[in-house]
Amino acid sequence: MPSDTPQPCQPSELSEPTLLPTTGYRALLRNREFAGLYASFTLTAAASTLSGFALGMLVDHRTHSPFLTAVSMYGATFATVFGALTLMSVADGGRPRRTLLALQCVSLAGVAAQAIPGLPLPARFGLLLILGFFQSLGTGTRMGLLAEVVPASTYALARSLMNITSGGMSVLGYAMGAVLLRHLSPHGVFGIAAVLTGLGLVVVASTAREHSIRLTRRPGLRQTWATNTALFSHPGRWALLLNLWVPNGLIVGCEALLISYSPDHAGVLLAAGSAGMLLGDLTVGRLLTAGRRRRCAFALRLLLAVPYLLFGFHPPAWAATAAVFVAGAGFAATLPLQEQLMQLTPDPVRGQVQGVESAGRMTWQGIGAAIAGGVAQYLTPGAAVTALAAVSVAVTVLSRPFVIRNSPAASGTG
Repeated sequence: MPSDTPQPCQPSELSEPTLLPTTGYRALLRNREFAGLYASFTLTAAASTLSGFALGMLVDHRTHSPFLTAVSMYGATFATVFGALTLMSVADGGRPRRTLLALQCVSLAGVAAQAIPGLPLPARFGLLLILGFFQSLGTGTRMGLLAEVVPASTYALARSLMNITSGGMSVLGYAMGAVLLRHLSPHGVFGIAAVLTGLGLVVVASTAREHSIRLTRRPGLRQTWATNTALFSHPGRWALLLNLWVPNGLIVGCEALLISYSPDHAGVLLAAGSAGMLLGDLTVGRLLTAGRRRRCAFALRLLLAVPYLLFGFHPPAWAATAAVFVAGAGFAATLPLQEQLMQLTPDPVRGQVQGVESAGRMTWQGIGAAIAGGVAQYLTPGAAVTALAAVSVAVTVLSRPFVIRNSPAASGTG
């Protein structure tokens, strides 16, 4: 760990009472709408993990290409940017329930299509792009609904629970994917993912309701561009988005090389990273106040990348697993950054802004995977992992002054 971060937490730019939050996860889940959004999110995350792992193993088996394998696991993320740039304003439309149901139906059709035996790889990559586009809109709509069905004081806790669940589903998904592929073909695993996606659709249909706190203007390309222009012209939001997107995306690129790095231990390594993410989100989201989360944000972003530098020394499997687990906890840095972004966002467009944030983060995951795969074509996978981790550390350190300067407290808005 760099010497300029001797303590696990950094000085805060925003003071806050040190009392811990009193609302727990069980209290949140007593809200029927939130419970429905949470359950559908859980099922969708499990389906996405299973289908991504199955496709990654299928492509690796057919091509033995680190680049194509990495891109296949995160290829859907490339298309999320198109959703953010064109139709993300539908996330703040007047009929969010109907929009979310329609987008869930598209996801179900796409995942089911991957289960078709003999489907050519170009067609599978095309499906990834289509799914990524519509999934980005679905994420924005779901997050917009989330901000309306839970009080603002429990928003971070709700996001924490969803992040924890995402990590848990990744752990189970990668582990179950590895087990299932010993007994089923990748097409069978795709079929299971389609069933989970369908169950998520049923849950949304039976629990979600329409909300009226929405834009009065018609969603579309013009509205999307107007909101995005305002979003990116604000220096505080721009600095936060940079830190939410780039360091995370580069580390996801490291994860995308784990199959090529060690095919025999890939399931364990990926599950370890997801387990670390689960633990980090649980600790940061449930046990820390907002002020303490901000104080720890910089150290967490460093923690996200520094353990991957170990891969340059070709560590044994147990050490590599431990490093990936520890690094996974660093993904919890997204929570305080997302909180600050919410403070700088007007209520009527929070669905679109959250959708853009999520789409940009997912797009950078795809970019990170592509960069990692391209570098690994010329270097060993271990050397490529180390290189991307070093760049992630550099971006985090160099951008930190901009995050502090444009924080809500520094700008007088929080």
